[in-house]
Amino acid sequence: MNILPGNLRFGAGQPVKRLEDQRLLTGKGQFIDDKPGDGALWLYVLRSPHAHAKIVSIDTSAAAAMPGVTAIYTGADLVKDDVGSIPTLSIFKRPDGKPMTVPPRRLLAHEVVRYAGEAVAAVVASSRVEAQSAAEAIVVEYDVQPAVVDPVEAVKSGAPVVWPEAPDNIVGAMAYGDAAKVDEAFAKAAHTVELDLVSQRLVPSAMEPRSTIAEIDKKTGRLLLHVQSQTPASTRDVLAEAVLKRPKDSVRVLVGDIGGGFGQKTNLYPEDGIVAYAATKLSKKIRWRGDRTDEFVGGTHGRDLTSTASFALDEKGKVLAYRVKSIGCTGAYSSGAANIIPLVLGPFVQTGVYDLPLVHFEVKSVMTHTAPVGAYRGAGRPEAVFIVERLFDAAARKIGIDPRAIRKANYIKPAQLPYTNAAGQVYDSGAFAHMLDRAVKLADWDGFAARKKAAKKKGLLYGRGLTSYIEWTGGRAHTEKVSLHATSQGRVVLHSGTMAMGQGLQTTYTQMISDTLGIAMDKIDVVQGDTDLAMGFGSVGSRSLFVGGTAVAVSSNDLIQKAREKAANVLETSVEDIEYQGGMLTVVGTDRRISLFDIAEKESGAKLSVDSEGEVDGPSWPNGTHICEVEIDPETGVSKVVRYTTVDDVGVAVNPMLVTGQIHGGVAQGIGQALYEGVSYDADGQLLTASYQDYCIPRADDVPPIVVTLDDTAPCRTNPLGAKGCGESGAIGGPPCVTNGVMDALAELGITQLNTPLTPQKVWQAIKEAKAAG
Repeated sequence: MNILPGNLRFGAGQPVKRLEDQRLLTGKGQFIDDKPGDGALWLYVLRSPHAHAKIVSIDTSAAAAMPGVTAIYTGADLVKDDVGSIPTLSIFKRPDGKPMTVPPRRLLAHEVVRYAGEAVAAVVASSRVEAQSAAEAIVVEYDVQPAVVDPVEAVKSGAPVVWPEAPDNIVGAMAYGDAAKVDEAFAKAAHTVELDLVSQRLVPSAMEPRSTIAEIDKKTGRLLLHVQSQTPASTRDVLAEAVLKRPKDSVRVLVGDIGGGFGQKTNLYPEDGIVAYAATKLSKKIRWRGDRTDEFVGGTHGRDLTSTASFALDEKGKVLAYRVKSIGCTGAYSSGAANIIPLVLGPFVQTGVYDLPLVHFEVKSVMTHTAPVGAYRGAGRPEAVFIVERLFDAAARKIGIDPRAIRKANYIKPAQLPYTNAAGQVYDSGAFAHMLDRAVKLADWDGFAARKKAAKKKGLLYGRGLTSYIEWTGGRAHTEKVSLHATSQGRVVLHSGTMAMGQGLQTTYTQMISDTLGIAMDKIDVVQGDTDLAMGFGSVGSRSLFVGGTAVAVSSNDLIQKAREKAANVLETSVEDIEYQGGMLTVVGTDRRISLFDIAEKESGAKLSVDSEGEVDGPSWPNGTHICEVEIDPETGVSKVVRYTTVDDVGVAVNPMLVTGQIHGGVAQGIGQALYEGVSYDADGQLLTASYQDYCIPRADDVPPIVVTLDDTAPCRTNPLGAKGCGESGAIGGPPCVTNGVMDALAELGITQLNTPLTPQKVWQAIKEAKAAG
């Protein structure tokens, strides 16, 4: 950990309003479509209508003759030009012990299409309309093959095969724990409980659909890629080295406002690559803009985990053993994190905040003829926490004990910290029972019975959901690099490789620098999204603040130290005699002084600069307790969340207002997962939920007031800020909390398990069948 001598100054606890909002809310944002046309050509992608087919032939002659058409590309053209594929991390083994194997993710399908919506050809024309019209004139002859869309069916003998080198459709597998000891514990248990659970496939819903512009810099000859990316540096490297096979320094990636990422905008996409290829091929500026259907059929989806999970418990509700068998779907191709999500990230937190040392987890990642699955807010952790929290509620109900009591009987105790869980992950800090106690009080737990009684008088079912969650945050990189500059114009400029996408990083970084340097916030500029200026890891896994912010804090202190050294030379004294305060460097006990910006003016380029690296010792473990109350109209099956309370441990919150906003947004997405959202394919692999007419996301009136309380009882010990990631917490605690609430309301009818989304039709049907059986 890069801890500076003395106290690390960084500024914390101030609810500063977002600096970004004035620009964004007044239409001054710089999204891809805000960039001027400048005579750019438009690219349009033709997509496969089939989930699985051999490409017999592609006839582009009619399309090529249409007005405005400049070029048409197919997979064969790219193979001829030796264009590479988009890589994935091949670090796992198949069940037979052989290395994982996946089909190459080409920019355009070659010889075979593996999901409906896969890009088959690209047309470049003078306008988007002309490009689309020409694409629709391309004649593709397909030899349609059988498809499989259900990952459980995909592993059965005789299922259609996605990739011949994996005839069982299994990409990789992992196992954790001791199967024999778990079996022994189950045989002796006083109680057992088992659930079949599904975290259904979801579509991320960012405000701005994916869009890309590529051009050749006329002065340097370098390729400039304007793209939405949470990880600009790795996007550059993959495009340059893996796809275009050119030096990475010949590519510059520029990212403006993203309009929401949620993990979906982490990877280089085929559309990004084909736009860049066309720009280099034609030496023209090329642009592509996806619409919502492009996002639904061509963007990565999230979740898609099917599990059978069970607890063995003693007579008092202490869990003796925990068994989970899961299948995680990757879709037809493996995105960068597709296999890591179910095989690693989920198991990292699958025991939750509980002392469950005896486990056996078996997880497989499986291909189907569907759109690729990738990171989506939480990435594996929501699925895992959903499993353990649903089991605890089911166990409490079966044994007949309070859902709080069963959790308290199993919580990791403060004296056990640091605690190593069954997957080998070390929780450095936490006060889990304390979080529950605070949430119970704030949620008015004791008043629930009266509210339930009042709802019953109105003919409504009423239930309460409880969830304790924990999250692993930090991504794979525990370091981040930044550059900080004081300029002769009186400004301080930060260059960071993390990426803003709605978290409020400009505000947080600015207030940290302002507090440390004593410089007004309006004199500080935060620059992100330019690989020529910063090459950090980027923003994934809720790492931006506790890793990226650590780098910002280090750089601010580094700048002060460098300025003291420079001032000592100018003022002809020792460094130890130089005091820094509010932008001024003074010889202690005298009136001799020089400003930070006057020092900058004497430097090369008229700026004083430091390149700094922030390092943390490991991941952070945000956690908390969510409690909600849900009412259900039995006549319609409509479930509505009417109360929602959270107590969240994010360690030291630099800006509590921004953290609260992040939790609000995550909870809203959690409500969506529990009640509304779900991707649906038919048996032939056609996406039935390809627009918001068929895919429901929560509206403002579906989300109740959310009472968020931040608790800093247990600051993080793996970074000098004491901060924990916060961006995904609400989406992890939300789904099981709301689902537990609905199931609690339905329990009086004898309904014990329904899989999400808990749509009105599904709930109404269950109520109807329960009443008929009763």
